Formats: sequence, C-alpha cells, structure tokens
Amino acid sequence: MTADSLDNWFTREILVHEAALMRFLTRAWSNAADVPDLRQDIYVRVYEAAAKSRPQSPKSFLFATARHLITDRLRRKRVVSIDTVGDLEALNVLIEEIGPERKLGAHQELRRMAQALDALPPRCRETVWMRRVFDIPQKVVADKLGISEKTVEKHLMKGVQLLAEALLSQPESMTQKEGERGQVPRSPERGKS
Repeated sequence: MTADSLDNWFTREILVHEAALMRFLTRAWSNAADVPDLRQDIYVRVYEAAAKSRPQSPKSFLFATARHLITDRLRRKRVVSIDTVGDLEALNVLIEEIGPERKLGAHQELRRMAQALDALPPRCRETVWMRRVFDIPQKVVADKLGISEKTVEKHLMKGVQLLAEALLSQPESMTQKEGERGQVPRSPERGKS
C-alpha cells in the first residue's frame, strides 16, 4: 500500500466523519480544550493502524479508537504516582479544608441573601435577578418587563441598595459574637451620617 493511496483512503473514509467525531468527543470529554488534541491522537492511531491493514468498517474503527483513547486517558487521570505523592509531602504544604464552622457560616450567609432577595419589592427582585444573576443585558430586561431602560436602572439601584442595607444590618447576636472576637461590630446605622 503506497503512502498516496493511504492518504486518499484516510481522506475519503475517515476525514468525512470529522464533524460527527467532534460532536462525540465534545459530549464524551469534559475539558473542551483537550478535544482537538484527542482528535489528532485518534487520527494518528487510525492512520498507523491503516498503514498495516485497512479496517473493514472505517467509521466503526474510528469511533472504537476514540472510545479506547478516552478510556485510556480517563484511566491515566485516575492513577496517581507514588513519587508525586511523596514529593507533595516533602513540600510540607498545608491544605486548607473547609471546616464545619465555615460551612455553617456560608449557609447562614446564603440564607440571609435569600431572605434579603425575597424581601425586595417584586419588580426590584425581578430586575436584580435578571441583571445580576442571569447577566441579561439592560435593554433585554427592559423589553421583557415592558419598562424603559431608565426604569430598569432605578429598580436595579433600589434593589442593590436594599440588599446592601439588609446584609449590612447584622442581627444583635451576630454583632456580639464579632465584638467578642475582637472585631468592631457593624452598626445598623452605618452610612446614615
């Protein structure tokens, strides 16, 4: 088999499935940046195998090669070298784990944010949610809500201000705990001078 006829076979039988292969790789592999490299490695394996003996069903062979390569890569990702683990221990790097206190604090902050959002007037809440959470452009928000862009700005400013006030005003038990830890307690009157 000459190199020219192998190149023609590869173009005619394998490269025609590139779009389907890319869809498969994009679905099967989590890191999209690796997909072009995977495709190239698959093509190399298929080309080298076809140089020895052409497969009976080129498309099936292409996708079987892709599955095998993905399986190999996944298996390799899971294997951790003992030498690597030893080197990490030699670095004496402290790993910060999230303790129960931090988890509880995060849950409390999230609960307070949810309560503050729920307390907003309905139109302010919709505007803040669309602009800040979903990052929808102001013009699109105005069109969806049937209001002017200026009104969207006003609702957003009011909503953000109300959220800031709600989150900055600490419950009495929280301010006492902060004061006990040597921190200056936040005053609910903050910013009203």
